[in-house]
Amino acid sequence: MALFSIDELKTLVENPQSPCVTLYAPMQKAGSEIRQNPIRFKNLIREAEKRLDEMGIRHTEIGDFLQPAMELDTSDFWEHQDHGLAIFISPQMFRYYRLPMQVQELVVVSDRFHLKPLLHLINNDGKFYVLALSQQEVKFFTGTRFGINEVEVENMPQSLDEALMEEEIQKGVQHRIGTSRGGSTNPAQQPGAFHGQGSPDRDKRQEDILQFCHVIDKALHEQLRDQKAPLVLAGVEYLHPIYREANTYQHLVEAGITRRPELFQPEELHTEAWQIVEPLFHESEKNVMELYQQLAGEGTGKASNEIKEIASAAYCRRVDSLFVPVGQQIWGEFDPDTITVDLHPEPEPNDKDMLDFVAIHTLLNGGTVYVVEPEQMPESTLAAAIFRY
Repeated sequence: MALFSIDELKTLVENPQSPCVTLYAPMQKAGSEIRQNPIRFKNLIREAEKRLDEMGIRHTEIGDFLQPAMELDTSDFWEHQDHGLAIFISPQMFRYYRLPMQVQELVVVSDRFHLKPLLHLINNDGKFYVLALSQQEVKFFTGTRFGINEVEVENMPQSLDEALMEEEIQKGVQHRIGTSRGGSTNPAQQPGAFHGQGSPDRDKRQEDILQFCHVIDKALHEQLRDQKAPLVLAGVEYLHPIYREANTYQHLVEAGITRRPELFQPEELHTEAWQIVEPLFHESEKNVMELYQQLAGEGTGKASNEIKEIASAAYCRRVDSLFVPVGQQIWGEFDPDTITVDLHPEPEPNDKDMLDFVAIHTLLNGGTVYVVEPEQMPESTLAAAIFRY
């Protein structure tokens, strides 16, 4: 399964048609317990039917509306699940995603899809990149704490020989692509050169590798434009200083994986890369949490834990950083005309989870969302935000 992406999120958010049915269910991947998967699914469908009926939709229309989801109910489908399942249904949209994480059973019928449980897959505190580099092969991956997927990069050379051949075709015998940032064309001064060896062939090979890295960096520059997620380099040790000289991406991390990447399965590459980047994410979250507590204590109005205030600020693009708890909801309605919130103790027809509302608006407006366990929330609140102004 492709990792859930910000583009998929935007597609679901921008779906304008009501009603929107959202179903979440934990799944079993193997063993006799997989028989629970279709039972959970049928229970969720019955609950969705009930909610649609309460909205005044006729029974025959409800059956037609939910039919695309019902068609999933086959033995082959249930035998090929991950840890969770998310289904989204509206008059002109049907999407489902196998999720690499457990989710809470949940049915939401509203005028918008309920997306907060998916933010773990795309929010900024869990996204990273891996560049797996050797002279024979180049691969680029995007990952989160839950998994890693290979991504094709336009104009990325697949090997050193391919890069050199393309260079000769395009430029003949003219100067090489780029030089080091220090401007030196003397291969003996390039990073990773074997100083004192005095071998012209070896020096030439080092220069070729540097040019190879420049081509890779140029392709990644287009792929990673305006991104801030950490990039981990995987490759044999001598390649690391050479690539770092060519690199222009500001978030290439200091630590790297110094093994031949072709020996890795994707799962192993993910494990080693996550060990490197996980402390970076925890540090970022800790710093933002401390800033929130400082601003909240100063009483400057730049931080709040009041959901009504946060909802209005998120809608008006004022939220810079947001903490929300996983697995909890606050039901209510938001009026865009008055920019006010009406909260309800239990979900009513057309209600939305206001925690979902503020998280999605914060993320789409360029803010950072931290979805944390309830006990990690500052001051045991249900939402905490830092405002831009």
